Amino acid sequence: MKVIIPLAGKGTRLRPHTHVVPKPMLKVAGRPVMSYVMDDVQRLGNVEQVVYITGHLKDKVEAYTRATYDIPSVFIEQKVQDGTAGAVALAQPYVDQPVLIIFVDTIFDADLSITKTTDADGIIWTKEVEDYQRFGVVVTDAEGHMTKIVEKPTTPISKRANIGLYYIRNWKLLFEGIQHVLTTAPNKGEWYLTDAFQYMIDHGAKIKVVDVEGWYDAGQLETLLDTNRTMLEKGRARRPAQLGEGATIVEPVYIEDGVTIEHATVGPNVSLGAGSIVRHSVVRDAVIGDKAVIEHAQLHDTFLGDHVVVHGVTGALNVGDHSEIRSTTGGVKP
Repeated sequence: MKVIIPLAGKGTRLRPHTHVVPKPMLKVAGRPVMSYVMDDVQRLGNVEQVVYITGHLKDKVEAYTRATYDIPSVFIEQKVQDGTAGAVALAQPYVDQPVLIIFVDTIFDADLSITKTTDADGIIWTKEVEDYQRFGVVVTDAEGHMTKIVEKPTTPISKRANIGLYYIRNWKLLFEGIQHVLTTAPNKGEWYLTDAFQYMIDHGAKIKVVDVEGWYDAGQLETLLDTNRTMLEKGRARRPAQLGEGATIVEPVYIEDGVTIEHATVGPNVSLGAGSIVRHSVVRDAVIGDKAVIEHAQLHDTFLGDHVVVHGVTGALNVGDHSEIRSTTGGVKP
């Protein structure tokens, strides 16, 4: 089996962090988002090659994946951001067998091993949601096969959201569909992979729809913080063996070694990067990068990059790497 991972996007909804870190490499519960998915891929044991479709900060993506995973890989730059169909089309010269396509800016609880036994032409994984108006939803027939995808419906034609995880056994028909899609007029400059799936269905393919147990988005600040909390609750929590004077930890948290916490409360739902310092502060519901310094502050619903200094601030912050935020009025007194 081959695997295609498109990750060329700029991650604009997570700026300023994605100016310097590719969106799939932002951390929740101490690990890059994409690592949760890639661990599942590596455990499959039958992946011959991963084709990464890169773009924004491509060198960082390549360096990280080569250093972390030993699966044979190839990296292709998507120089023109022309949509998901355009991205996957770039992988066609490398695909000569069934293929798993994964968009790695989310985390999911899915059994990928069913790809080894299915006799369907493909599988699309979904998650039932209540706010179906926000998503592309998958409509099925009585046998559980996809009939169509409807983008952001106004009526509940389906509540099964498309999560960006697909297995295509009939790869030849997939790329036939993609090439057909690329001959049509683009939608706001983009061609969509889901239109290629519709082509497959219209030409007789049976694509099975399978629900996942969990789906955790990390594509914007609010959902990234929610996913950090969920991963901590699901077993990623970690606290240091020793704490500083006056330190209080409210579980769950993920705290790297070498962190200094003094006269401060950290947690719940906090990930704190290596070498960071928290003094005379209260921090909850936050992702804090490496070597950050937080003093005399009360922070919640916060995302701080690496080497950030915060002093005397109360509230929610979203601050990129190598920044300094100070207040002369707020904060926690020593």
